[in-house]
Amino acid sequence: MALSTSRHNSSGRTRTLAALPAVVLLGTLAGTLALSGCADPGAAASGGAVSGNPGTTAARNGVVYNTSPDQQRIRADKDAALAAKVPELIGKDGKLTVATTAGSIPLSFHATDDKTPIGSELDIAQLVADKLGLELDIQVTSWENWPLKTQSGDFEAVFSNVGINAARVKLFDFASYRAAYMGFEAKKSSSYDIKGADDISGLKVSVGSGTNQEKILLAWNKELEGKGKAPAVLQYYSSDADTILALSSGRTDLNIAPYPSTAYRENTRDDLKIVGKVNAGWPSETLVAATSLKGNGLAPVITEALNSAIKDGSYGKVLERWGLSEEALPESKTVTEANFGAAPAGKTQ
Repeated sequence: MALSTSRHNSSGRTRTLAALPAVVLLGTLAGTLALSGCADPGAAASGGAVSGNPGTTAARNGVVYNTSPDQQRIRADKDAALAAKVPELIGKDGKLTVATTAGSIPLSFHATDDKTPIGSELDIAQLVADKLGLELDIQVTSWENWPLKTQSGDFEAVFSNVGINAARVKLFDFASYRAAYMGFEAKKSSSYDIKGADDISGLKVSVGSGTNQEKILLAWNKELEGKGKAPAVLQYYSSDADTILALSSGRTDLNIAPYPSTAYRENTRDDLKIVGKVNAGWPSETLVAATSLKGNGLAPVITEALNSAIKDGSYGKVLERWGLSEEALPESKTVTEANFGAAPAGKTQ
């Protein structure tokens, strides 16, 4: 059922404004929701529960998703020079403690045993840990909790589709590792080619309320109205399943969601396809990055580890494995409050 007045989180589930999560952060920061977000930005409409899927899902476009606990992850060799640069307080226990939300296939989710966290985010974290000569210690947490627990030292890094923004750089440092796109998806029989506001004029587009993608569509509608063109009709649904059912049945023309989710559906369904993408930071560019406490010296080391993995090809193999090569970066860069807003932290290929 389409909803016109309810508010939703980024996974599409109904919430009231009073129920929005509040995260009390160490230090002062206005606009907490800008830091943590209303929900995991990668959790939007992934196309069904992971549990119950076969351990290996034969897919289209040459991608085969392994959702079993036995991941046989792509591994990297230790780089002794990089290992020596790990801050002493972080490396003293021999572990890299990484937080993830395990809420979105194919990024970070639970395997078919319903307990083992797997996905592309953790595969990339594994490469970093390998390069730094550390054991990967994965800690599953909620999206709302990672900021506080990273500040308190419970987590040393976050690999969970965290985008770089102006609020977060006040408290955290970043090492970029993936482009941040929103994907437009439609029925496979459609001929849409979405590149900008003009291409959604008059169409029915489903979107999660309060999300980055909704902000983009509202801005595009304003642009259309300024040109005297019909705006898109934004539609909100009460669940992920309802969103995709509306799309596949033709009750809505387009759905916009985080690109990895749309890629997963394109690669596992025979009725949907991606018909366009836009950077999640539109009209600017943002990137997904490993997130660590501001000033603790870890982000530059992670950046070097990522660049080493990019150079040796293991990084590219991870993204290819999960159908996300479109979001590969040619270079990782460290982003801090000091250099935020300067040159883009990396450009997509």
